[in-house]
Amino acid sequence: MPERRVAGRYRLLEIIGRGGMGRVWRAADELLDRPVAVKEMRIDADGLDPEDTRVRRERALREARASARIDHPGVVRVYDVAEEDGRLWIVMELVDAPSLARYVADGGPLSERDAARVGLALVAALRRVHAAGVLHRDIKPENVLMGPGGRVVLTDFGIAAIQDAGRLTQAGLLVGSPEYMAPERVSGAPQGPPSDLWSLGATLCAALRGSSPFARESALTTLVAVLHEDPELPPESSGLGPLLAALLAKEPAGRPGLDETEAALRAALTATREAPGTDWRPRVLTALVLLVTAAVAAVMFFTARDPGGGEPPPGPGSRPPTVAGTSTTPPSGGSG
Repeated sequence: MPERRVAGRYRLLEIIGRGGMGRVWRAADELLDRPVAVKEMRIDADGLDPEDTRVRRERALREARASARIDHPGVVRVYDVAEEDGRLWIVMELVDAPSLARYVADGGPLSERDAARVGLALVAALRRVHAAGVLHRDIKPENVLMGPGGRVVLTDFGIAAIQDAGRLTQAGLLVGSPEYMAPERVSGAPQGPPSDLWSLGATLCAALRGSSPFARESALTTLVAVLHEDPELPPESSGLGPLLAALLAKEPAGRPGLDETEAALRAALTATREAPGTDWRPRVLTALVLLVTAAVAAVMFFTARDPGGGEPPPGPGSRPPTVAGTSTTPPSGGSG
């Protein structure tokens, strides 16, 4: 692909993500000499009439404006917005970190303590988001980034809308991940902060059990599960179980608010006996240590079986041993 710049200053480097309304690029801000993320949102998609295009553009602009006025370490920062070639380009902070979904897929479900830490960070972010009159509407493990230093970042307000968005709330666009959509969102009922708290509960369940509590074999059966079935709670979540069940109540009025959720998460954090952590990356280090330990143990085992050091040295004229078809004799002529 030929090199491209947006707004004359953002050089696109590679695609790092895709979503319901666009894709995300790693880019370089050549004016300020810093890495950024640029979200490309196509607003003139095939099949859309002019009114639909206008609504889509207005929705995207509201996303950018809503996100830009939220200043919190737990929310990805929006720097700029440009409109070119029938697309909106939203320039954001680049958080070079795995998503919670990737983190769990690579390292297994979180401990109850780490899940509580993630939950507390997201509660703090949602306080600022809701205070700005914004609903995220798409909280899920893929939209939670596990940054260095224990930072947790809520990203991709791709379907966020101002609560008084008027025309846009009537657009009838159901965008998002079915297994993390609150029941009222699925049924078309009014939404509010409790809808985000429901999605938070589903996200924490997934972090603890490795998959969504409502994931089924198809989108339709998943939506039915969200509306009518009880969640599949993590069996080992004795401390967080009551909170998760309450967050996933079908009726918004039955869910705890941010204050109650925070109190329950802090209680769970206090009840765990694990040593406090400051970063998410030690899990990877622990895995490497275990791998090295296993390798050392294997070497010691085979050495113990052959204390004499293996086969006798080759006799005159014999060829040196080879490993996987590669000669162990260094090539002649120096380093080559």
